[in-house]
Amino acid sequence: MSKIEMTKKHLITCSVILVLVIISSVNIFSTNPVFLVKHVAYVPSNLLFSKPAEDAEEAFSFANEALPVNDKKVDFKLKKSIAKNKYKNIQSNVLHAKADKMFPIIEPILKAYGIPEDFKFIPLVETGLHEGTSPKGARGVWQFMPGTARTYGLKVGKGKDDRLNLRKSTIAACKYIKELYGEFNSWTLAAAAYNNGSIKLERAMNRQNEDNYFRMSLNRETGSYVYKIIAMKEIINNPAKYGYKNFYSYMQKPLPFLVAYNN
Repeated sequence: MSKIEMTKKHLITCSVILVLVIISSVNIFSTNPVFLVKHVAYVPSNLLFSKPAEDAEEAFSFANEALPVNDKKVDFKLKKSIAKNKYKNIQSNVLHAKADKMFPIIEPILKAYGIPEDFKFIPLVETGLHEGTSPKGARGVWQFMPGTARTYGLKVGKGKDDRLNLRKSTIAACKYIKELYGEFNSWTLAAAAYNNGSIKLERAMNRQNEDNYFRMSLNRETGSYVYKIIAMKEIINNPAKYGYKNFYSYMQKPLPFLVAYNN
C-alpha cells in the first residue's frame, strides 16, 4: 500500500471518529440533565426515624424522655398516631385554634409548678375536636372526674363546676401530675397514669416487672396515650408539614412565602 493510500485511509478513519464524537455530543446536550436533587423526592416521607438516632430522639420525645427509636413497634404506633392527626384526616384547623386559645394560659402555670411544657398537649388529646362530658362523667379540657376534681381543689356541684375553668383546672392538673411524677419518677409514666390511674398502672408494672412505658403491654387507650401526645406536639409545632394551611399561631407565625406556597 502506498503512502498516499495509507494517508487517505487514516483521514477517513479520523473523520468517522470525529463524526461519532459530534453526534454523541449533540445527543448528550439535547437530553434533559438529571440532577441529584430529583432523587430526594423518592425518599419516603413517612419514615420517622430515617434520621440519625440523635436527631430522631430530639424530634420525637416526651418531656425530654427519649423514645426507643430502633423499636419497630414504637415506630409503627407513632406513625399511626401522627397519621390520624394529619389534615387529610382531620379536615379542620380546630386543634390549632384551641392551642392558640389555651396555651398562653396553660404554659405559665405548668412552668410555675415545674411541669414539662409537653403536658400542655394533654387537653388537646383529651378533648380533640369536641368539648363536653364523657360517658363516664369526666369534664373540662383536663377531663377530670368529679371525685378527682374535688380532691385537687375544684368545686363541682350545686350549680358550680370549676372543671370548666381553664386556669383553675390547669392548676389542679399540675398538682395531680406532680403527685404522679413523685410516685413513678418518670414524666412518661406520669402521663400514662394520668390516663389510666396510678393504681392500675402500678399493678401493670408489677405484673410485667417493667418500668418503661414503651416496653409495656397496656390497654389500648393507655398504650397509645403518650404516642397521641407526641403526635399532637408534632402536628401543632409543624402544621405545614402535615397539610395544615392558612394556620395562624401565636407560637409560629406563617411566613408570607410559606402561605403563598401552600395556597
